[in-house]
Amino acid sequence: MEIIESIEDIRLQDPPGEEFTSADLTWTKYGTSEHHDDVAVIPYERVDAFIIGECSIAECPTRFHIEKGRKRTRGSLTSYKSDEYLEYRLYWCSFGPENYGEGGEILPSRRYRINTRNRAARPQSMRGCTCNFIVKRLYARPSAALLIYNDRRQHVNKSGFVCHGPLDRDAIGPGAKTVPYICDEIQQQTMALIYLGIPEENILQNHIESVQRYCGSNSKVSMSASEYVRKMGIIIRRSTHELDLDDQVSIKLWVEKNKKSTFIYQDASDTDSFILGIQTEWQLQQMIRFGHHSLMAADSTFGLKKLKYPLCTLLVFDSRHHALPVAWVITRSFDKQDVSKWMKALVDRARSVDSAWKINGFMIDDAAAEMDPIRQDF
Repeated sequence: MEIIESIEDIRLQDPPGEEFTSADLTWTKYGTSEHHDDVAVIPYERVDAFIIGECSIAECPTRFHIEKGRKRTRGSLTSYKSDEYLEYRLYWCSFGPENYGEGGEILPSRRYRINTRNRAARPQSMRGCTCNFIVKRLYARPSAALLIYNDRRQHVNKSGFVCHGPLDRDAIGPGAKTVPYICDEIQQQTMALIYLGIPEENILQNHIESVQRYCGSNSKVSMSASEYVRKMGIIIRRSTHELDLDDQVSIKLWVEKNKKSTFIYQDASDTDSFILGIQTEWQLQQMIRFGHHSLMAADSTFGLKKLKYPLCTLLVFDSRHHALPVAWVITRSFDKQDVSKWMKALVDRARSVDSAWKINGFMIDDAAAEMDPIRQDF
């Protein structure tokens, strides 16, 4: 295939229909003979239609999250190439890039029943999927987006095997071919709702809707989803988070075990107040997705009179205007300096993924403590 060296020589494609996938596009080799990628140019306004289409491929249903993001302002470059970006985002399949399976390469296949009280007979999280693509909003043509697929082999791990979905040869357990994997995003969303004490019937409805987006509607899927939510609820109710009789030691042990879900931790001392900020990977992705150029809210009144350490919940609003909890902060300090510490840590975490992330507004219930830190950090 001929290698194209200028973006200007690649035609703009606009497939019909509300959604479309990579299979609906004609891909061009772009670059040099030593290094080139498969690329396509589409209208920037149709990027979401492409992402939704890629998520809905029957052979490998998934969701894509933003792994990295950068942004430039118009006029910041005095000279530029045809492929320079105004906005840059790397999207990665939510079944990767990490692999939480034993051995780290291929998850083990268990084709027999395991006598265990654990909730999953097969792993239900990241499986080392390497599928990713880049979306560049072109600096020279802001109305166009350049799609870059470095390797268009769909949803394989480093060993080259399909690692999730109906074509996964290492599916584990009886009926695994017909029961879809519950990806890390759905799992963490369901766990967060259970921890919040949302009624089980509401959690089940949300969980079933999330799973059915990937595999369609049928009785087996609904039954499996119902059983999953029930077991998760039992496990969480039976679990204990008292890791040591000394509360201070217990908290330190919990933070050490949950580093990925802790965005700030400050132990109490003579000069510093206790601060613990909790945010899962799923919550981070929702904050980036629904908080960007949109509203956030803070509810800092829960447990204000009853608990020694009140809970502040940070919220964003999804496309249906439903509130999603995207972070929790446990502290009894409402000093502006302490509020600014955890707000800055939260913003820095979001911008480490997408440097262009910014909100349009913030709804608060404690203007005296939160107004100045919001203006400073957000």
